[in-house]
Amino acid sequence: DVVQLLAFLETTQPRKVAALELAAEGIKRTQFLHRLQGEITKRGVIDVLRKGVSHGPEHLDMYKLLPTPGNTAAAEAFGKNIFSVTRQMRYSTDKENALDLVIFINGLPVLTFELKNSLTKQTVHDAIVQYQTDRDPKELLFQLGRCIAHFAVDDAEVSFCTELKGKASWFLPFNQGWNSGAGNPPNPTGLKTDYLWKQVLEKHSLANIIESFAQMVEKDDEQGGRRGRKKHEQVFPRFHQLKTVRALLRRVQADGVGKRYLIQHSAGSGKSNTIAWLAYQLAELRNGVDP
Repeated sequence: DVVQLLAFLETTQPRKVAALELAAEGIKRTQFLHRLQGEITKRGVIDVLRKGVSHGPEHLDMYKLLPTPGNTAAAEAFGKNIFSVTRQMRYSTDKENALDLVIFINGLPVLTFELKNSLTKQTVHDAIVQYQTDRDPKELLFQLGRCIAHFAVDDAEVSFCTELKGKASWFLPFNQGWNSGAGNPPNPTGLKTDYLWKQVLEKHSLANIIESFAQMVEKDDEQGGRRGRKKHEQVFPRFHQLKTVRALLRRVQADGVGKRYLIQHSAGSGKSNTIAWLAYQLAELRNGVDP
């Protein structure tokens, strides 16, 4: 979204925008946009948001980080980020192809959504099938790293996928759980899935996910005789992982160190990632006392 991108850059880095001649349409802006697109293709949108982009003699921030407590300058800078939502976003030269919803940060797409509801007799499973069959993974927006995750949502359940591969696209549940099982609890004040936009996608929460959870990882590709070659996988936290890490961070801040807690995970639920995310964020905690 060039309008949002330039609005963010002009507000936060006007000198660099002037030096690179980005304000006006022309070859200079086009060259920068090509550079930005190339960096997202090579590094992924997560890394570009975190580390910015170098172009010519300048390095441009694509995003302003969450502030630490008491840092008013950082809080003001974070407030200049532009979180935007585009409905019915057309992503292809085929004008009929449109996504229900896309979330952008400073003009860069980060999350896509297909939305269903019981009134039309469609469910989250119809949204998943739509991603698997109607969304071509070769389209630029759906290529690995161009977005952080793709969400299938109805009024009862949520699922997500980090890489579209046609019918092989693997969607994981992003539900709160209910009665020691799957799904979401009844919500007396709204839809069962409103925690998604009221809590998880709230600006500070989404920023925290991008800064401290979402990542692109490199792994050995041992399938099909490709030993020695590398493959990339994008990681996004499941709801129980996000809840666990945030709950423990809150408890440590409230109770101090040296306490013991029990987290019950089922097999294959991502314990290793939960431990790693928690360890890194525990290391960054401060108690307000100078060392």
